[in-house]
Amino acid sequence: MTVMTHVALLVSGLAWLYPLFWALGSSLKSDDDFFTDGLNPMPSHFLWANYLNAWQEASFGRYFMNTILITVGTVVITLVVTSCAGYVLARTRFPGRGFCLGLVSATLFLPHGYTIIPVFDLMQRVHLLNSLWSVIIVQASGGVVFGTFLFMGYFMAIDKELEDAAMVDGANFHQTFARIMLPLSGPMLATVGLFTAITAWNSFFIPLVFTLGRPELRTLAIGMYAFIGENSTEWTLLCAGTVITLAPIILLFVLLQRFFVNGLAGAVKQ
Repeated sequence: MTVMTHVALLVSGLAWLYPLFWALGSSLKSDDDFFTDGLNPMPSHFLWANYLNAWQEASFGRYFMNTILITVGTVVITLVVTSCAGYVLARTRFPGRGFCLGLVSATLFLPHGYTIIPVFDLMQRVHLLNSLWSVIIVQASGGVVFGTFLFMGYFMAIDKELEDAAMVDGANFHQTFARIMLPLSGPMLATVGLFTAITAWNSFFIPLVFTLGRPELRTLAIGMYAFIGENSTEWTLLCAGTVITLAPIILLFVLLQRFFVNGLAGAVKQ
């Protein structure tokens, strides 16, 4: 029974990974081989020039830099806001705290489609529309609630005696957070950062809406969509663009997966 389970899991895993292998192999094929090889992922000749052409001619280089800037900005803002808010909610009590938590939690269930119009109007009024800053601010705000609750659960799982000892030594509330609690929250920083980075990197709707008037600000996701319409016959370049889009976020997950698991384990203890 165990052998059959392993075989079934192996087959399922290969079925999920095959499209990625096929895209990787097809990105190195010539146009003729792409259409004649069918589902065979192995190229007869490795054409590395496809990546250079996709990077330069299809503007994936520009889209890549835009995506990097948006992702880094979103992660930094989200981590700063959620770590501070999570620590305050975990260690302070105030009238109406439960009601505020419930009200904030309700925003998790609001689809982007219901809030995009007022947010769009707000960005237009503050003259940030059609800029990378509008995308960064909107995407960071979308992950604040989820990240705050993760940090709150993580900080509640840490023994309060550490903070009491710091306060005895003369540290105030802010110094205790910055010098003791924040360094201890490394796994949760990695977890929330990874969640935020994946969401920001793969986001399509928000960058599309807030950079619609400036095509040069497209992200990789929007660039892929536009590339299909503008260069519908360049399938090998499209596969190269797919690999360029997926490779960084897969590498990031591989590097941070240990912290990711530890962070989730700490957050669910409470």
